[in-house]
Amino acid sequence: MRYMKILVLGVVFGWATGLPAEASSSIWYNSEGGKVRLVTTGKPDEAGKIHGVLDIALKPGWKTYWRDPGDAGVPPQLDISGSTNVADAQLSFPPPQRHDDGYGKWAGYDRPVSLPVTFTLSSPGQPASIDANIFLGICETICIPVQTRLSVDPGSDPDNATDAALVKTALATLPSPARSDFGITVQSGDHETLVVQAQSPGDPESVDFFIAGERDYMFGAPVRSEKDGKLLFTVPILDRPSATPTDGGLYYTLTSAEGSVDGLLPFP
Repeated sequence: MRYMKILVLGVVFGWATGLPAEASSSIWYNSEGGKVRLVTTGKPDEAGKIHGVLDIALKPGWKTYWRDPGDAGVPPQLDISGSTNVADAQLSFPPPQRHDDGYGKWAGYDRPVSLPVTFTLSSPGQPASIDANIFLGICETICIPVQTRLSVDPGSDPDNATDAALVKTALATLPSPARSDFGITVQSGDHETLVVQAQSPGDPESVDFFIAGERDYMFGAPVRSEKDGKLLFTVPILDRPSATPTDGGLYYTLTSAEGSVDGLLPFP
């Protein structure tokens, strides 16, 4: 879906009413293509983290984006700077599917999806409240930005079995860590191209590779090929930082009929 269309439609969205935090899950915020809410387990774990999900209930025919939506989309974003006793919030992503809307290829979901989110408390053992600004794009033939504020008081309903079950189910959808027989190996490329070899059990025709552009990297859609019995994905590097980062790496997800794995690959 083209980013220009998102900008044109920006006048149709607004903030949800800022209701007080009253439960371990927020109210639903309704938009044209679906609705969103935050759900938590209520109680923090032993490490002082509260687990939850950004629950996205898409209407039939609507889609939303993965962590890297391509060169024209809007990835889900969550800002918790207005929260109390919450130092950080990290979104995780189930394996996406490849979509082609006629304008470009992008990664996302064409069904309701729950994105796990981990909230890290500043002071474990102390009360916390989550006041999160949410921004994401949902698309049919055009894309509509969804921007809202969702509030949760995790301690108000810490033993809600339904919420806890939803979070547990969402965590189970995440890719497993990459391993020697299911993962990728970086091959020789050049300044404008990333090449990886994919190893996967099962049918090689079902394998797909997704990489998230971060730290000023931008990638085109991977091109699949087979050479000497090896399954390769060649990824155009559309933009890159002036200096290659020396810390961390780039998130990738490898999917197949046997499941999915993820990991970090070195900055190309």
